Amino acid sequence: MNKKLVFLLSFLLLISSLKAQHLKREMRAVWIATVANIDWPSQKNLSSKAQRDEMRHLLDQFAKNNINAIVVQIRPTADAFYPSSLEPWSNWLTGKQGVRPNPYYDPLQFIIDEAHKRCIEVHVWLNPYRVTNSESSSILCKDNFYFKNKDLFVHYGGKIYFDPGRDETREFLNKVVEDVVERYDIDAIHFDDYFYPYKVGNEEFPDNETFRKFPRGFAPNQKDDWRRNNVNMVIAELQHTIKSIKPWVEFGISPFGVWRNNNIDSTGSATRAGVQNYDDLYADILKWLKDGNIDYVAPQLYWEIGKKVADYEVLAKWWSENSFGKNLYIGLFNSQLGSPEANQAWRKGNELVRQLNVNKRFPQIDGVIYYSAKAFVKNKLGLNDSLRNNFYKYPAICPINRNIQGEASAQPQNIKILRDGKDAYLMWDEVDEEGGCQTAYYIVYAFKGKKVGDMNNPENILIRTTENCLDLRELDQKFRGNYTFVVTAINRYKYESVPTQGVTRRL
Repeated sequence: MNKKLVFLLSFLLLISSLKAQHLKREMRAVWIATVANIDWPSQKNLSSKAQRDEMRHLLDQFAKNNINAIVVQIRPTADAFYPSSLEPWSNWLTGKQGVRPNPYYDPLQFIIDEAHKRCIEVHVWLNPYRVTNSESSSILCKDNFYFKNKDLFVHYGGKIYFDPGRDETREFLNKVVEDVVERYDIDAIHFDDYFYPYKVGNEEFPDNETFRKFPRGFAPNQKDDWRRNNVNMVIAELQHTIKSIKPWVEFGISPFGVWRNNNIDSTGSATRAGVQNYDDLYADILKWLKDGNIDYVAPQLYWEIGKKVADYEVLAKWWSENSFGKNLYIGLFNSQLGSPEANQAWRKGNELVRQLNVNKRFPQIDGVIYYSAKAFVKNKLGLNDSLRNNFYKYPAICPINRNIQGEASAQPQNIKILRDGKDAYLMWDEVDEEGGCQTAYYIVYAFKGKKVGDMNNPENILIRTTENCLDLRELDQKFRGNYTFVVTAINRYKYESVPTQGVTRRL
């Protein structure tokens, strides 16, 4: 190989590496789990003020790490973290289902307001079928939908579920999602891996009677296909429901990390997982991606690099090759870091750092989602330090969703520096748009010198803000000399506007 070619290859590798470390658009999301009080609230019966204080603290931690989205549970077990005429208040908030916070506040609205104030997206996470985490219905309040139509529910594995084979189940779930999308300024609807429940021993899911009554053209030996069709239908219907109300709101799924093993299906991954989405959870993720019925996929790759039955590296590559052009975010298990019960890989060094480095090799990966929030608060194995000093050193804009037809954001106007003695403020006119073109936040770029530099380099992003005024006195001491400022607007479709003209000030 001649020296010129070697240099060219080295140069391309360097550019690729720099691009991977300096992404202007990348999803960095954190799951906030509520079931069993994993993350928030930290315990039942916290006062309303304590709940709000905890959430503010979490969001502040995320903002410090340049996290740009959260995935927060609002419907753990056919209940609600918001006022609903369809389902009762969640017992995870107050200790008793059906009892609202006292003093009253709307947790979902509060989370949206506080997150958006920090330029953090809110993806609301709902469980579609689960009603209880135990066999007993005693935890349910008297107004629970379960008591209004018990024929719509089944008992399996010590829990109660909606019957996925019933038309009424799909209709009710669509009503729940429709209600949330209409009333709240959310950025996405999110489901995780719980569709048909994980199999419990040799116990068969009790839907024989439903299959007999409502086969919808499937033969008696096609029960598995019928179950998959039940889930396929609700996914397609939910996508339509969401987009008919707010086309910019995304619909994302975070499935179990293995679609199918390649010893079962040649198109599957080189894994030998004991559970498969297609065969055990009846979730045909690839069909949803092919058909455009979901806008992003975030497979839960909760295994270490080199694990024999499910190797992280093998699966990251497989999903990058099978996302069908849809946005792909990898689900990472940061809560496993340092756990004494975990494999050595999770206790020695930082497995997540290794996995983030693997992701750099696959340009189809648009970012990651971390499960769960506690590891950030505890800074397990120095995770926060690794993110702040390396991977997330600079802010990032969430990726445009390739499955959604968006519109450009309007350009901010009349940018200027207003001086008042020693005080100086960067100001511009608010962008007044509606619908998906409504401004989510502004980006202020700062370039050393008197010229506008590279706007694709996130190192030049000074701040993301919902305000249209920036106090230049508060800038870090590192800003000395001439600096040129440019402002853009990001709308709800995540499209960035044409930049303003640059204005220069000596700091």
